[in-house]
Amino acid sequence: MPISPATTSHVDVLIIGFGKAGKTLAGLMASAGKRVALVEQDAAMFGGTCINIGCVPTKTLLHDAEVGTAYPAAVERKNGLRAKMNAANLAMVEKPGAMVIVAHAEFVGERHVRLSAGEESFDMTADQVIIGTGSTPTIPAITGVKPDPRILTSTDLIATPSLPPRLAILGAGYIALELANMYAHFGSEVTVYNRRSTILAAEDEKTRDAVATVLADSGVTFLHDTEIERVDLPHDQAAALTIHAGGSARVADALLIATGRSPNIDGLGLDAAGVEVEDGAIRVDDFLRTSAEGVWAVGDVNGGPQHTYISFDDHRIVADQILRDKGESGRSLANRGPIPSTTFITPPLSRVGLTAAEARARADKEGWDVAVATKDVADIAAMPRPKAVGDPRGFMQFVVDKTSGQILGATLFHVDSQEVINLVSMAMKHKIPYTELRDAIYTHPSSSEGINEVLKMVDA
Repeated sequence: MPISPATTSHVDVLIIGFGKAGKTLAGLMASAGKRVALVEQDAAMFGGTCINIGCVPTKTLLHDAEVGTAYPAAVERKNGLRAKMNAANLAMVEKPGAMVIVAHAEFVGERHVRLSAGEESFDMTADQVIIGTGSTPTIPAITGVKPDPRILTSTDLIATPSLPPRLAILGAGYIALELANMYAHFGSEVTVYNRRSTILAAEDEKTRDAVATVLADSGVTFLHDTEIERVDLPHDQAAALTIHAGGSARVADALLIATGRSPNIDGLGLDAAGVEVEDGAIRVDDFLRTSAEGVWAVGDVNGGPQHTYISFDDHRIVADQILRDKGESGRSLANRGPIPSTTFITPPLSRVGLTAAEARARADKEGWDVAVATKDVADIAAMPRPKAVGDPRGFMQFVVDKTSGQILGATLFHVDSQEVINLVSMAMKHKIPYTELRDAIYTHPSSSEGINEVLKMVDA
């Protein structure tokens, strides 16, 4: 609904940002009898980053890239799915007790927010305010980089109707590599500029090397230890740009800036609300309370892991406090357990817990007897699923404390790893010993059954 002075000026709960946590909390609060206002400044973002410009559209495009769909058709299908999900998310929130307001929100006092759209504005107060404004791409200062159709963020790139024949990518983190993989599969000539000496700095050497090999085999070129010094943009926007880096110049049709995302706090008026910021993010405690009474921060804006499922779990933490009055016994950052993640390249790379190097570094202090079980997928006899679908690349690795029998971490780089990692994460959270996973019965043929064979190596 548009903003209006006639709209209720006080609500029980005011939520800023229509992301995963915000929309879920809006529905829960309204169902519990609360008067709720959900404010989103861009109607195209109903549902948040994930369904509109992140997880869902990129994985839709990746699927089509892997099966050989032409790029324009893939973009059209992605756009159709996004439109349906955007509308469905709005319908999920628009229920008795909840209103959706399209406006910019800025604090002007404690739990006092000014909503503005164009020439209109009005003030709203609330008993509880939940900030869930997400994150935005971080754009480094590079000579020549300015607003231009050839300089792209991930949002811009996946909206591009025509495939860039030559795509340059600045950055070698998870988002950069997902898009490098995807566009190489679509047929772009992809070059990754990496200021470090290796990709995926948080991963161990085996993982980095395996991922680099797979991407290189897909046609991705890596330029390591390379800083982009200058970008030349001809006045003719249909002309190629020139990238100056490492003492040489290369041309490209588009440059993707994929150097990370930063919490979206600009323009919120946090000082007026008494909300403190730390390292560019809203500071929160284990229950997602900010420094201001009755103000909470959920999702990317609080500086936590930038995953939509973390935003979803954040809603549980806040709901336990506002709706269930659980206090210190409620769900919190401290008790949420291990957080799995997947980088959707081909095949997908999934991780949870510690790497082998991290576990070994902590072994003496923690009293762990660390064992590492690693096997390449091609050598796992009891794992025919990847071979059946024609992609036996990658490996399975488990890090175990033999003293307690607990799994400390896992790296899975193989077909279906995005599903298998959730099983491992659940076992870790509930302290199920590795022997239970080792001896479990799995469906056949599945990627899960590789666990049987690899975990036997712990006792070898």
